[in-house]
Amino acid sequence: MDYEYKRKNVFKEADEKKTEEIFSYAEGYKDFLNKAKTERDAAEICGKLAAEKGYTPYTFGEKLKAGDKRIYVNHDKTVFLIKAGSGDVAKEGIRIMGAHVDSPRLDLKPHPLYEAQGLAMFKTHYYGGIKKYQWTTIPLALHGVIYKKGGERVDLNVGDDEGDPVFYITDLLPHLSAEQNGLTLGKAIKAESLNALVGCIPDKNVDEKDEKNAVKSLALKLMHEKYGTCEEDFTCAELCLVPAGKARDVGFDRGLISAYAHDDICCAYPEMTALFESDASPRTCVAIFADKEEVGSDGITGMNSRVILDVINAVAASMGADPVATRYSSLCVSADVTAGYDPNYPEVFEKRNSCYINGGAAVQKYTGSAGKRATNDAPAEVVAKIRDILDGAGVIWQTGELGKVDAGGGGTIAKFISYIGIETIDMGLPVLSMHAPYEIISKADLYEMHLAMKAFCK
Repeated sequence: MDYEYKRKNVFKEADEKKTEEIFSYAEGYKDFLNKAKTERDAAEICGKLAAEKGYTPYTFGEKLKAGDKRIYVNHDKTVFLIKAGSGDVAKEGIRIMGAHVDSPRLDLKPHPLYEAQGLAMFKTHYYGGIKKYQWTTIPLALHGVIYKKGGERVDLNVGDDEGDPVFYITDLLPHLSAEQNGLTLGKAIKAESLNALVGCIPDKNVDEKDEKNAVKSLALKLMHEKYGTCEEDFTCAELCLVPAGKARDVGFDRGLISAYAHDDICCAYPEMTALFESDASPRTCVAIFADKEEVGSDGITGMNSRVILDVINAVAASMGADPVATRYSSLCVSADVTAGYDPNYPEVFEKRNSCYINGGAAVQKYTGSAGKRATNDAPAEVVAKIRDILDGAGVIWQTGELGKVDAGGGGTIAKFISYIGIETIDMGLPVLSMHAPYEIISKADLYEMHLAMKAFCK
C-alpha cells in the first residue's frame, strides 16, 4: 500500500473516451458562459434550461413530494433549483451546492453620462476586487436593465454580437507616461478615471446654448430611439460594463479556456448539470446560483440575507420535516474557485499546499486571510465525508490553500451557510489570472468538478 499522497493529472489519467467527454462538456460550458456574463444573465439562462428539464416555479408554502422539481428566483439574480427526493430529509438532510454568478466588473453610476471635450463618457464604479489597470484598452460590452417611468423594463446587451459597437476605457500613451510609470500598479489608474467612451458625434439639432453637450445629446437620442429611455431612467437602472467577446480555447492542445466570469460560472455550471443528471437519486438536492459574493454577500440577493435559511426551512417543512433537524443533517459544497499555482509568480504560492491546473476538483478546508480570518474552517469530519464521496465515485481531486499565509487571501459564501447550522466545505476549480477580465481554467478540471457534483448528489 502506498502511504504517500500523490497528485494526479486528469488529462494524463484519462482514456480516449473520457478525453472526448472532457472536450464535449467544455463546449456546453462555453456556450453557457458566453450568455451568462452577469448574475441577471445567469439567472435567466438557468431558468430557461431548468424549464426544459421539467422545473416549475416554486411558491413558499406549497407541499413538495418525491420527484418534484422546482425553481425559485429571488429578484431575478439568485436562483434555487430544488429536486425533492424520496428520503427522509430530517435524517438524511439536503445536499446543497452553492456557487455564485456575479463577477468583478464596472457598474455604471446613477448619473453616468457626461461630455468632455467632444467625447461622451460613462462614469463607472468598479464592483468586486479588480486590478484597475487591467480594464483599460480592452473592448467592453454593456449589460443590464433599465426601468422606465411606469415600470416598463428594458434589457440591454450591447457589445457581444459581432456587429455591435463596443465601449472602451483609454490609457496614457507611453510617450506621456513618465509620471504614471513611477506609480504603483494600484495607483497608476484611478477609479474615477475608469470612464468609458460611448460616442463622439455631435447632435446637429441642439440649441446653440447646448452645443457643449451635443455629443451627449446624440447618445441620449440614439438610446431613446432604440429603447424609449430618457436620461432620468439611468437612476432606475442596473447597467455594467463587462469584457466583450466569447470564451476561447488556449494553447495548441486546446486544453485551457480563456474567458470572462470563470469565477464563478465554472462552478455554477457543473452543479447545474450535475443536478439535471441526478433525477434517479433519492436524495433531496438544492443547487444555488448566488448573487453579491464578490462584494461580501450582503443585500437582499446575497447569501448573508435570510434567503438561504428561508428556502431550506420551507423545503423541509413542505416535505413534513422539522427545519432545524433538516439543516443539522444537511451537507453543503460551497462551489467556488481557488488560485491555481502560477509558475510566473511562484513567490506567492506554497507548492505543497497549492492547487494545480489539471489536478481535478479543488477541495479547500478553509479560505479567509492571514490567521484564517473571515473563513468557514470545515471540521475534519466534513472533509472526511467529502473524501469518501469523491473517492467512492473515482473523482480526481486535490486540496490546497489560496497562496502563502500572509500573501493575501479571499472568501466564499461558505461561512454564511455554516452560520445556519449546515456542514459546509469549499470545493471548486483552480484558476489562473483570477479576477482579471479574462481568466484561465482547465477543461479537465471543469469536467472533474461536474463528476464531483454528480457524486455529491447521489
